[in-house]
Amino acid sequence: MAPALLRIEAIEVAYQRSIVALHRVSLDVGAGEIHALLGANGAGKSTTLKAVSNLLPAQRGQVTAGRIDFDGHDVGRMSTADLVRLGLVQVLEGRHCFRSLTLEENLLTGALGRSARRGEAAEDLARVYEIFPRLKAKRRVLAGLSSGGEQQMTAIGRALMSRPRLLVLDEPSMGLAPLVVRDIFEQLRRLNREQGLSILVAEQNSTVALQYADRATVLDAGIAVLGGNAQALRQRADIQSFYFGEGVAGNDPVAQALA
Repeated sequence: MAPALLRIEAIEVAYQRSIVALHRVSLDVGAGEIHALLGANGAGKSTTLKAVSNLLPAQRGQVTAGRIDFDGHDVGRMSTADLVRLGLVQVLEGRHCFRSLTLEENLLTGALGRSARRGEAAEDLARVYEIFPRLKAKRRVLAGLSSGGEQQMTAIGRALMSRPRLLVLDEPSMGLAPLVVRDIFEQLRRLNREQGLSILVAEQNSTVALQYADRATVLDAGIAVLGGNAQALRQRADIQSFYFGEGVAGNDPVAQALA
């Protein structure tokens, strides 16, 4: 296994100093690995990712025990902006875009966090358009008038403009058509395989996540209850029936599209 780029060690998280959301959760993401964080709504996936990016204080949350290290740096002692400059970049749930800006203008904002020069930003923009050619065709369209899939591609592309070493994604498939989901995950895997981009992705849809991940961790009620090789976890019937309450994969339109 590759050395850990991100290491989460027995963290506990509480909101408003009283509502405990995570209980001694541990996991690591190796350099060049795709690690899926699975679980139902309310399992603690988003809380874990916000802890990784040090975004909890904005919601009156805090890590009350344990430690998170990114490339040897204590995340708890760093600002979110500093983490972005180090290469830890998160795409939040909900396809957050500046609705009054064009898709291209949204993408260019991703270069601001690392103070990119104009030539560097142009180079990165061309790379994003090569990954998501649909964005190039729609680059002059206002984000507020674009489709959900285009907004998600824009949010990911904006993160890529920051030149991440670890890309943290929260529910990238939510509300999107199966073929759009497949295209996004195919491109993420391509970036992982060709450029060594490490990815931590939280997903409620285990069928999609386990199709592309190397390893996975399952959360249930704020506790890490299962983890290991993604291919092995795909063979477990309880991944669908017990932890997620979903039907069999054969009835899942995303699973059918991936087949």
